[in-house]
Amino acid sequence: MLMSLEKAIAKLFRMDEKTFRKHSNPWSGYTRLPLLVPLTLALWSRAWIGWWAAVPVTVVLAWVWINPRIFPEPKKSDAWVSKGVLGEWVWVNQDKIEIPKHHRRAPRILRTVAAVGIAPYVWGLAFLDPWPTILGATLMILGKLWFADRMVWLYEDVKDRVWF
Repeated sequence: MLMSLEKAIAKLFRMDEKTFRKHSNPWSGYTRLPLLVPLTLALWSRAWIGWWAAVPVTVVLAWVWINPRIFPEPKKSDAWVSKGVLGEWVWVNQDKIEIPKHHRRAPRILRTVAAVGIAPYVWGLAFLDPWPTILGATLMILGKLWFADRMVWLYEDVKDRVWF
């Protein structure tokens, strides 16, 4: 069986169950959510500071890695972002957890919406063109937020039959 994109990404970032549980802390989720904006500015800063842009890019990428690991596991999981992260854990583990039929299509469509944003985003960054950058970032952010909202719904539907 082919590994899902989400599972491959989770594996790449070493996002195991413990890390997802810690990442479900609202402080982790809400401080990671807007990271595309500082990453964009850090990448764009090469126009102003040249190769020194590697410093802010490295700082942002380090935060992406550290963020889901530094916050404690929340005592409860009733926050929207907590449910979204835990729903994403369910989605990543759909080879072990049965996903209800009404949850199978929309996340794939939303993942595609976010992925479509990558091309104009990269183009805009490569050529320092703000409009494709903004368009791409908007598609990626809206796709991810809508995906997260669907993960909240998934979490609510399966939380009583999984490890939560």
